[in-house]
Amino acid sequence: MTGQGNVNRNYLRYVNRFDPPTKHFQTCGRAFLVGGFICSIGQFFRFMLEFAGLTGDELAGTVSVLLIFLGTLLTGLGVYDRIGKNAGAGSIVPITGFANSVASPAIEFKTEGLVYGMAAKMFLVAGPILVFGVSAGAAVGLVYWLIGL
Repeated sequence: MTGQGNVNRNYLRYVNRFDPPTKHFQTCGRAFLVGGFICSIGQFFRFMLEFAGLTGDELAGTVSVLLIFLGTLLTGLGVYDRIGKNAGAGSIVPITGFANSVASPAIEFKTEGLVYGMAAKMFLVAGPILVFGVSAGAAVGLVYWLIGL
């Protein structure tokens, strides 16, 4: 038994020699700044569209569509991947990250054809998010319906 523990420790020491140290505070700071900047862009869109006369659901839907379009455009141009490499979760959490998770596989597999490549693999990353999101929404709706809210 002690031989196995020594092997594990030796392996971890070996791996740690090649693995750069993680800079947690720097990474969290960049994620915070980039995520906040993306949200500020969304807020800017909201202010401009409110000024143009949109309200309620139309306003919220239009801002979401604009952010999804922006995330998809930046993914297609190869910019969003560079942002994500430096920002981490700051670029994944907003709705632009969801757009990136749909557009990236579509771009990657477009050489395999329109149906079997792009269309079939488009939701490779985002598919589980959609399935569990819809399932959770349906479950919550059922609970609200059952208790009469």
